[in-house]
Formats: sequence, C-alpha cells, structure tokens
Amino acid sequence: MKNYTVTFLGPVQGVGFRYTVRALANRFDVTGYVKNMTDGSVELVVEAKKSEFESFLQAINNRLGHYIRDTKIEESDADNLYTNFEIRF
Repeated sequence: MKNYTVTFLGPVQGVGFRYTVRALANRFDVTGYVKNMTDGSVELVVEAKKSEFESFLQAINNRLGHYIRDTKIEESDADNLYTNFEIRF
C-alpha cells in the first residue's frame, strides 16, 4: 500500500470534479479524500495498491481529462489513516 497525493491543475473547480471523483472511487479499492484548494486546484489523497491507484487515476482522466491541464503526483508509504473515500471541504 502507498499514499498518493495528486494535485490537479486547470479549470477543475465548479464543474462537479470532486463529486465525480468520489463516485469513481466507489469502483476501486481506494481510501482517502478529494478537496478543493484555495489556489483553484483540486487535491486528491489516495491510499491504495499501485495498480488500483493507476486504474483509478486513469478513470479520472478518462472522465474529467478535458478539465485537467496538469497533474502532479507525490508517492509515499501509506499511513493507513483512512477507512473510506470522502469529499473534504
């Protein structure tokens, strides 16, 4: 298990991005959260196996890629802090 922090840049706020990501998360074995940031980006924090994370990220790109201008990904060891996937405000 790993922890992935993903920052999505572009016109990703105000388009249902977080709600779509949460709905997609239900199809994968992932925990964590998605959150709008004050700079206009969206932060995604996921704990999952690498293959599951990659499939989840691909599903996000397939569904919302037209809003995403850039993606930054940081990987670290999982902390097992999450029990579900949620939207944070």
